[in-house]
Amino acid sequence: MKPISEAHVAQPGLAVVDVAACDDQTASAVQALLAGRWATASADRTVVVPGEPGVRLRCYLDVRQELESHL
Repeated sequence: MKPISEAHVAQPGLAVVDVAACDDQTASAVQALLAGRWATASADRTVVVPGEPGVRLRCYLDVRQELESHL
């Protein structure tokens, strides 16, 4: 994975979330949960890190922008 850029965490409320999961479906489900709550720049695909189990996925959050609930 690429190093985290200073721009991604330059202000309070910005966060980088690295997800480690056993498979693509689980990683994508976690990302969907985050995207359902906050403004999220989602990853297009998971990556496999040699020597580490499972898959990885990185997404970028702006927790200052909580999405409205549509209940």
